[in-house]
Amino acid sequence: MALDQASQMFLEALAKPGAPAIHESTPAVARMSGPMLAGMSGRGPEVGAVESFKLATTDGGEIRLRVMKPEGVPKSVIVYFHGGGWVIGDIDLQYDNLARQLCVKTQSTVVLVNYRKAPEYPFPSAIEDSFAGLKWAAENKKSIAGEEVPLIVAGDSAGGNIAAVMTLRARDQGGPRIDYQVLVYPVTDCDFDRQSYVAPENQLLLNRDTMIWFWNHYLPDGDRTHPDASPLRARNLTGLPPALIYLAEHDPLHDEGAEYATALKNAGVEVEISVAEGQMHAFFQMANILPGFDAGVAYVSERINAHIDNLAKG
Repeated sequence: MALDQASQMFLEALAKPGAPAIHESTPAVARMSGPMLAGMSGRGPEVGAVESFKLATTDGGEIRLRVMKPEGVPKSVIVYFHGGGWVIGDIDLQYDNLARQLCVKTQSTVVLVNYRKAPEYPFPSAIEDSFAGLKWAAENKKSIAGEEVPLIVAGDSAGGNIAAVMTLRARDQGGPRIDYQVLVYPVTDCDFDRQSYVAPENQLLLNRDTMIWFWNHYLPDGDRTHPDASPLRARNLTGLPPALIYLAEHDPLHDEGAEYATALKNAGVEVEISVAEGQMHAFFQMANILPGFDAGVAYVSERINAHIDNLAKG
């Protein structure tokens, strides 16, 4: 299916003469797009309560957590890791809107983890920060959700990568128990030559050169095949929580996401995979910008609700 018309119009509006592509920018310049897009998205729906916390990192630093509680009794706790190639993105901008949407639509407490960004904090800082945030959510589940409820990890793009890595780390370190994982067009590998990476029709808001740029900032040296960076390379994927893998049709990351779904299935993990037809990478953060966002967040929320209901039935 061709890229949908709304996405085409959005890309045309962004294509200003002289505006550098992300991979031709510095991280500081690339981060300037965040407030612009957040202004277009606007504020999300009202939730029951919003609280902010600061959490010490393993190396003596500090990160922020934002906790959004729904009206009424929460049905789950969703720990959400935002996208942005480990370099850009923030819990204060579009992801605040997305978190509010998920909070309302799933009747869940949503915890946003503002992990530190590369290149100032390269791999594995984002992983260590995110695991600290996950453990905090698990340890404080009663105070932020009121009772014992399922713990879910979710994320898109680089955040999907982090969410996947969280399940591996939690399994290998004996907890916390994760009941469900939602991976939206996740980064799962460091190979830039898959068909979806090189397909001309996928060189859109995110393209091959931009992903190389992100990786070069996140993990410029060292082993990119380490499972904490490329979870598709993990030797053992057994014992992981059920997964929803939600991909975009026109996305360099499409094929590695599909391969990760297959690898999980082969390891005996319950997996549901779906592709948002006509959508490009990043549609899942485009509230009030792309109609695909509304369909996407509705679909993900419905699948989360269905899984929570199945858990309640035992």
